[in-house]
Amino acid sequence: MRVYVPLTLPGLAEAYRTGQLGDGPFLAHAVTPALREWYASDDLEELEYAALSGAALASLRLLAADADAPRRRVVVAVEVPDDAARPGPDATAPGEVRVAGPVRLAKAAAVHVDAGDAEPDVTAAARALPAADGGDDEARAAVDGAEDHELLWYATQEISHLIG
Repeated sequence: MRVYVPLTLPGLAEAYRTGQLGDGPFLAHAVTPALREWYASDDLEELEYAALSGAALASLRLLAADADAPRRRVVVAVEVPDDAARPGPDATAPGEVRVAGPVRLAKAAAVHVDAGDAEPDVTAAARALPAADGGDDEARAAVDGAEDHELLWYATQEISHLIG
């Protein structure tokens, strides 16, 4: 099963240093039955994009909690055995799964990262996230501004360049 693990650039650097994602169970996003029902599509590519987008939002939440991290969302796509991922604790996040970690970074298929020009919008979105969660429409628009940026695809061999 492919899961999408939300990180920050410092989190990616730590995974690169240790060779693994997570120490124990950690949250990720995947194409789950709940996501299929919520998204109402049979197109696997669309469903995987929805899971990636969920992980990008989770990465934004990590950025909101870490003022020192560069303002770029990071998602690692990694293959795990089907039985290693269980539905996550948040029923409002239909693609969220809990992965019985750790998972070797060598299992990663790709890394998705914001381009540098997304940083102002990602910064604004991270600041606005608490208000957006509270229902503020203006803050929600700021969060949507980050979501307007597509994450770029990188091969795992490029991780050292991303973190260096």
